[in-house]
Amino acid sequence: MELVNRPRRLRRTDCIRRLNRETRLSVDSLIYPVFVDETLSGVRPIESMPGQNHYGLDRVHEAVEDCLNAGVNHCILFGLPARKDACGSSAWAEHGVIQEAVRTIKATFPDFTVITDVCMCEYTDHGHCGILRRHGHDCDVDNDETLEYLAKIAVSHAAAGADMVAPSDMMDGHVAVLRKALDKNGFQDTAIMAYSAKYASAFYGPFRAAAGSAPSLGDRKGYQMDPHNRKEALRECALDAAEGADILMVKPALSYLDVIRECAETFDLPLCAYSVSGEYAMIKAAAAAGLVDEQRIMCETALSIFRAGANMLITYYAQELAKAIYMGEIG
Repeated sequence: MELVNRPRRLRRTDCIRRLNRETRLSVDSLIYPVFVDETLSGVRPIESMPGQNHYGLDRVHEAVEDCLNAGVNHCILFGLPARKDACGSSAWAEHGVIQEAVRTIKATFPDFTVITDVCMCEYTDHGHCGILRRHGHDCDVDNDETLEYLAKIAVSHAAAGADMVAPSDMMDGHVAVLRKALDKNGFQDTAIMAYSAKYASAFYGPFRAAAGSAPSLGDRKGYQMDPHNRKEALRECALDAAEGADILMVKPALSYLDVIRECAETFDLPLCAYSVSGEYAMIKAAAAAGLVDEQRIMCETALSIFRAGANMLITYYAQELAKAIYMGEIG
């Protein structure tokens, strides 16, 4: 019998499989979200996100210690203020919850990378990401007025010691305004991670419960992106890149792998993906019901995001993923 000359399949012994992996993960690419509650003393589990916690300012260092013990060197902070008002004034207060959290972390862990979320939804009494304009019973967000407040927030975070600010508000022109304000105040080295393609998604529910940031009226479809749109993401990323963003972001991750791929191939800037609370909560719920292997699903979903082209990942599984990388389960 004549043998057909054909390509051979890769032999899948463990050592060869690892050597031939096309996608590599690193613990240095993982960012862990941390919720800091100004009214809290101690640590409180987050009901909507099993395994995650609210930290008081007296215990936020423990979140960083857990990260470092797992090999994770980066976090992004989200604040729950003691007081909210129409303009979110607690967001830029010198001794606000995020400002104090940054100082606390940097005092003990000066080399740990601290990224701060720059937005207003957690600080406004209406739950929107900017200043509202009212028209009778209707309202919308005043884009240009909001930019002034975002600049104050970003500068206050940088003054407290943040390494990077991450505007998540989706206002037009926000990166340019933040870059100008940071530079003017002597924070030329403070990087900007732009939430460039942030979709008006149904996957944010657990986060909004955890952060107390659900809008009390209307929705955010007027300034977040329509999930139907792919090319719009490219336009948004191009605008942020032109305005001086250091890192672009796509949020959520799993339902937008096509967007991640296209943005990664189009732009030279590093690309971050945010695996959001709904994605995390679904895996947790399925695992609790005995429907999936949580460890394997966690690894496979993270791998899909990096395979699509992301350079870094914000994920509530950052610590578990880091351990999986060290164990050779993924990476």
